[in-house]
Amino acid sequence: MTQVDGPVVSPPVVSKGTQIKSFVLDTNVLLHNSASLFMFDDNEVVIPFVVLEELDKFKKSNDDVGRNARQVIRHLDSLREKGDLVKGVEWNGNKGTIRVEFATADRPAPLREESPDNRIIAVAWNLKESGKKAIVITKDVNVRLKSHSLGIQTEDFEAQKVDADSLYNGFITLKVSSTIIDTLYEEKQLPIESIREHLVRTTDDGKSVGINLWANQFVQLQDDLDDSHTGLGRVLGDTDHIIPVHGPRKPVFGILARNLQQTMAMDLLLDDDVKLITLLGAAGTGKTLLAIAAGMHKVISEHRYDKLLVARPIMPMGRDIGYLPGDKDEKLAAWMQPIFDNLSYLLSTRSVGTQHAESRTSENRVQQYIDSEQVVMEPLTYIRGRSIPHQFMIVDEAQNLTPHEIKTIVSRAGEGTKIILTGDVGQIDNPYLDSSSNGLAYIVERLKGEPMIGHVTLAKSERSELASLAATRL
Repeated sequence: MTQVDGPVVSPPVVSKGTQIKSFVLDTNVLLHNSASLFMFDDNEVVIPFVVLEELDKFKKSNDDVGRNARQVIRHLDSLREKGDLVKGVEWNGNKGTIRVEFATADRPAPLREESPDNRIIAVAWNLKESGKKAIVITKDVNVRLKSHSLGIQTEDFEAQKVDADSLYNGFITLKVSSTIIDTLYEEKQLPIESIREHLVRTTDDGKSVGINLWANQFVQLQDDLDDSHTGLGRVLGDTDHIIPVHGPRKPVFGILARNLQQTMAMDLLLDDDVKLITLLGAAGTGKTLLAIAAGMHKVISEHRYDKLLVARPIMPMGRDIGYLPGDKDEKLAAWMQPIFDNLSYLLSTRSVGTQHAESRTSENRVQQYIDSEQVVMEPLTYIRGRSIPHQFMIVDEAQNLTPHEIKTIVSRAGEGTKIILTGDVGQIDNPYLDSSSNGLAYIVERLKGEPMIGHVTLAKSERSELASLAATRL
């Protein structure tokens, strides 16, 4: 790690080259990650003057965007004390420099309109015209298109991005002999070494490469002679064995798994040794319903956790709830309605128990749990600085969070807390995130293989025939 006037920043992500590059940073990059200033190795980082003006507009916000704006301003002020930012200041003894650049009036016709985007691109244009290797770094697709059309090299901010097309899905299917499947259930475990010969895949160029198995990854075993003869196991945390997965024999708070991936998800949700679970899936795959059902079971039926805490980001995360009438819970009602819908379904007359038989509606039952504080709804706005012990915590719609916001949430977990992150990386509302850069996809890839981490990607919609049809055909 590199220390720069107090804050710890990530290692540089741009490899050294023979020619110094001039990276022109857009405002959205700095607001996305305040440490991005120090992620370009021994090259030149150029901050257009208009970016300083935009940072000034964001610095008063009480959310993560405002926090990042203030942090960047503090970084630049620390550098200013070491030298002239217009000429360039070296940071931490490296050859890399950071400087502020002004957009001159001498620019091509498409950039003469005085907009922030045009002034940022104009800085890169002038650098390019002066013979430098200028590269615009931005998370704004339109800025990338405009830069490219003017012959200026442009890239997305690649740090903290993952390959969405090959995202870890949490399970693997192998063709094996019937003896191996029988051994899994008879011995209650299966050495990974016994299936090592099957852990290979063929690359596009015809080569055979080995496949790694990660902790808590599910393995579906299929008889190579009889497709109906199958087995399901999970790689046991820090061992070299696979244990059989049967799935709950009774409904979990009125819910039974309807397909293979839901069985996998429920197995992780009910395992208290797995402290963090990520569930990905399109609309209707059941990720939120399964998580809430497991949470209610652990809190209400087993008393394993003190309360069920359910949170959803208010887009963007940290935005003030506003001047709506009522207290916090009344203001949150609209944002939390999908959670209330799932709770009402679980507590409807077709689900569990008679302990609330005196209640005439499922809404009354939900309110009773809320009044007793066994179920708590929270905005993510106020989570910073908290410690959350002995709770079953669900963060829904986590695909709208940045990697930093995800880190903030997970780092709040106190002793005995289990965190479930659910979302669909194909439905992102945050304008500066995509399927590769969102926090949910990032944490799936970064934490896979840890003994206390589990992940499943749910593929089949179970909401209704209509919802399934819409998910597959529209």
